[in-house]
Amino acid sequence: MRPVSTIIYEDPGWQRLLPLVYLRAVFQLRCGMRDLLGRVRFLMADEVPYLWCRDELAEVVAEQTGLPANEACGEQMLLLNGRGQWHSLPDVSRIDQSWVGMVGDQVACVFAHDDLSGRLRPDVMLDEAQTRGVLAGLPRHDVSDCVQLMAWPWELVLANEAALLDDWESVKQVGMFGQLDTGSYLLGDDAIFVGEGTRIKPCVVIDAEEGPVWIGENVTIMPHSYIQGPTYIGDGSLIQPGAVVHEGTTIGPVCKVGGEIEASILQGYSNKQHDGFLGHSYVGQWVNIAADCVNSDLKNTYGSVRVPINGYEVDSGEQFVGMFVGDHSKAGINVSFPTGSVVGFCSSVFASVSPKFVPSFAWIDGQHVTRYDEKRGVEIGKTVMGRRKKMMGAAEERAFLAITRQALALERQPLDIELLDPIEGVG
Repeated sequence: MRPVSTIIYEDPGWQRLLPLVYLRAVFQLRCGMRDLLGRVRFLMADEVPYLWCRDELAEVVAEQTGLPANEACGEQMLLLNGRGQWHSLPDVSRIDQSWVGMVGDQVACVFAHDDLSGRLRPDVMLDEAQTRGVLAGLPRHDVSDCVQLMAWPWELVLANEAALLDDWESVKQVGMFGQLDTGSYLLGDDAIFVGEGTRIKPCVVIDAEEGPVWIGENVTIMPHSYIQGPTYIGDGSLIQPGAVVHEGTTIGPVCKVGGEIEASILQGYSNKQHDGFLGHSYVGQWVNIAADCVNSDLKNTYGSVRVPINGYEVDSGEQFVGMFVGDHSKAGINVSFPTGSVVGFCSSVFASVSPKFVPSFAWIDGQHVTRYDEKRGVEIGKTVMGRRKKMMGAAEERAFLAITRQALALERQPLDIELLDPIEGVG
C-alpha cells in the first residue's frame, strides 16, 4: 500500500470551544496527561503528522508544536478530527477507496484516496457546507469505538479523570526520581511517579489509593499539601502550602496552585496560588486568579447547568459545571463566579460577583463594563510571559491583536451584560 499521510485538522466545531481556542488550535487543548495532539502522536509512534488549522493560527501553531501547519500532503491521507480524544487509530491498511468515519452525526475522520485528497484543504474542512459537498456520497463507517469528540468545553473537564487513567495505563511508569522529605507520605506508591528535580517537602500527602498521581520534573510541593489521584502536575509547577488538589485534575506546566482544586484543567503557565476554590473548570494560559476567588460548580437546585458559549446559553445537561477562562485574563481578589460562567480572552474582573458571561477584552470593576484595549493587553501579556522566561513572538502578537475583531463577530452583544446576574449556586 502507498504511504498514507496523517493530518489532524480543525472543523467548524472550534467556535463551540471558545474562549479556550482563540490563541490555540483545538488539538492543543489538554485532557488527561497530554493535549489532544499529544494523544494522537502517542498512538502514531514515530510517524509525524501534519496539522490543519485556521489560517490566522497556522504560524503560531507551527512554532508551538514544531510540526508543519497548513501544508500540502501526499496523495493518500487520513484526516483525524482535532476535537477528538483518540483511543485508537482507524485501520486503513487494506482500504482502496475513500470513506468517512462518523461519531453519531459528526465527521470524526476521513480517509482520502487519490482524487479526493486533492479537493481537501484546511479551509474546506473549516467550512461545514464545503465539507458536506466534498464528502457527499462517500461510504460512512462508525468509528465511535476509536474516539470521543469534544463538542463543548465542559466535555473536556468531564472526560479528564478517565483520560488520566487511560494515559497512566499507556505509560505506567512508577518511581521516585525527585526528593521526598522526611515526614511526607505516599499512599499507594505503586501508582505514583515523581520526576527529576522535584521536591516534596515535609507534611505532604500524595494519595494514589483511588487513582495514579503523576508529578513532572522540577515541581515543588510545599508543606501541608494533599494531592489525590488521579491527578497530573506538569513540569516546573509550584503547589503552595496547604493546597488541596482533588481527583480528576490536570495542572499544566509552570503553574502556581494553592487553595482547593477539584476536577479541573489548567492549560499551563497560569496562577491560582491563593486560598479559594476552583472546581470542574478549565483555565487557559497566562491567567491570574487572585486570593479568595471562588467558583460555583453546582446549582442550589442541583439542576442542569446552562453555560453562555459566545453569549448564548447552552444547556450542558450536567449537574457539575464550573467556569471557563480564556488566555491572558485576570480576576481580582474575592471574586465569586456563578455556576457555568465564562470569562473571555484578555479580560479583567474586579467585581465582587462576576457576570455569568464576561466577553473578551472586557474590564469589569463592579459598576462599569469597558472595552479593554488590545494593544495594552499585548504589552501586559509580554510582561507576564517574560516573568516565566517566555517571549511573545511576532506571529503570536499578530494573532493576539486579531482576536478583538473575531470576538466582536462571534460573541453576541459583547458589552451588553448585566453586572448583577444572580449566582445560581454555591458549591
